[in-house]
Amino acid sequence: MRYSDSILGTILKPISRRWFDRLVDREDGDAYDKTFDSWSHLVALIYAQLSGLCSLRGLAASWNANAHHHYHLGVSKLARSTLSDANERRPPSIFQETFSQLSGLADRLTRKEGGEMVRLIDATPVPLGCVVDWAKRNGRIRGLKMHVVYDPAADNPTFVDISHANVNDIEIGRTVPLEAGCTYVFDKGYCRYDWWISIDQAGAGFVTRMKTSARFRAQRWRTVKKAKGDGFIILDDAEVKLVSKGDSKFDIPMRRIRLKRDDGTKITLLTNDLVRSAVQIAALYKARWQIELLFRWIKQHLKIRSFLGRNQNAIRLQLLAAMIAYLLLRIAARLSCLHIPAIRFAELLAARLFSRFAVADIDKPNRSNQASPAPRHSPNQMAFSYA
Repeated sequence: MRYSDSILGTILKPISRRWFDRLVDREDGDAYDKTFDSWSHLVALIYAQLSGLCSLRGLAASWNANAHHHYHLGVSKLARSTLSDANERRPPSIFQETFSQLSGLADRLTRKEGGEMVRLIDATPVPLGCVVDWAKRNGRIRGLKMHVVYDPAADNPTFVDISHANVNDIEIGRTVPLEAGCTYVFDKGYCRYDWWISIDQAGAGFVTRMKTSARFRAQRWRTVKKAKGDGFIILDDAEVKLVSKGDSKFDIPMRRIRLKRDDGTKITLLTNDLVRSAVQIAALYKARWQIELLFRWIKQHLKIRSFLGRNQNAIRLQLLAAMIAYLLLRIAARLSCLHIPAIRFAELLAARLFSRFAVADIDKPNRSNQASPAPRHSPNQMAFSYA
């Protein structure tokens, strides 16, 4: 009988085992947990994300109940204590590198020729409350922050990092790799003039919201040919210069665009883009809310609210596994040419992870061989009766 991969096995195929094994050797990821290797650990955490399991006991029981699939997945039996130890000691860099590798693959699969290169930068809190005693408070929550760079056109997170809740967003933003030709969109929490200069020197652009304390003086007013946008009206557009301290070092060209939303609120944007129209720049900043939709989807449909461990390393691994699971979902939907909503795909996947059929048929009923009808006997045929 011809072998067929399970849905989970198909989902995991974009992760090259040869590449992953080299990564584990480089990071010495199996130094303390040789019986429960890094691959088994990664697959178990991805399985927990996709199936919606949120406890160590539940994960171990469900995992071991499907032991007949372990051989083809390249994994082994799972013990609760072993997983707990691995969550505490395995280096997060293995999961971080795996995310980066998958993000690059997803970018190649979903890239649109001739499309604008836009990256949205933001962070979302991960509240831990009284669950742990090591988490730090930032004035609003006690926990961690997940920092993400997101490509809205491809629906692809390209960068992820995790920090304490009291770490300023700009500290992580400054570590984001810059791509020439990209436009980075972020809010006023990323106000750092030397970083803005670095973006400009890298051949990239940025759009951000101006702080009320910033002082920019108009040097030349630009004509607004089209003032009406989707949900806003442009009030004015000017080329400006910083007049605060340190203005001699901040010598990149800047524009200030003031607009009024349909709800009556007014906001001021800053950008180093001198080519796009004011309406286009305002539309880019409005698109920043797409990253908020990403955060909401991840929090609602992946497990980052309840955790499989209480130490810092375990929570970091689970957050990274959630982002890896999201990328695997995006890649699988793309390769299978599925046209169902992402939420439906995730729900169907959770119910059929160990079913053996193609991902493209996940929204179809299982195929079954119909029984052939019983042969009809001719009335002229002699019938034998045995007493």
